Amino acid sequence: MDAHAAAVAHGHGGGDENAQSFERARMGMWLFLASEIMMFGAFFAVYIVLRMSAPNRDLIEASQAQLNWKLACFNTAVLILSSFTVVQAVRAIRNGNRGRCEDMMMLTAVLGCVFLVVKGFEYGAKFDHHIGPSTNIFYSAYFLMTGFHGVHVLFGVIALFVCAFFVKQFDAQRYAHVENIALYWHFVDVVWIFLFPLVYLL
Repeated sequence: MDAHAAAVAHGHGGGDENAQSFERARMGMWLFLASEIMMFGAFFAVYIVLRMSAPNRDLIEASQAQLNWKLACFNTAVLILSSFTVVQAVRAIRNGNRGRCEDMMMLTAVLGCVFLVVKGFEYGAKFDHHIGPSTNIFYSAYFLMTGFHGVHVLFGVIALFVCAFFVKQFDAQRYAHVENIALYWHFVDVVWIFLFPLVYLL
């Protein structure tokens, strides 16, 4: 049990029951993320196989050259910054500073929105040039992987906004919600860290 879980147990008469509830919530999130890791891992593995296939190599390289890696690089910086802000939110809630936790979660959610808006401009530019998922095998993989990641970012943004709205009403037992959302957000960031070079640069 870490210091935060111990504080939860100490702060309530439930003691072991509260601490166990906290640990169960954390374990549930880890199991969920494990399934998500396997799914994204399968996407990456299939893409790598397609990329290494001789008949597809020239087509994929030519299509990849049409991507806007500068926008993707900007989005990478946005998500890295959002990882820092969500860490600050967790640190604040552990210290009992609900106001700062709320601010940091809102800022993280706003950064997530920035990521989605930039991705929307990138998609829009592709559609304006009549490029879509059916254009070729590379763009099928591109829209599938980045689109699926974008959906995860959207869910994370919604969860951050909702949690930020209610965080001042949380008792200690519900602080696990903040940590679980932060854990999910770190997962979203790490997926992009792998996705960005794989799709845009390599």
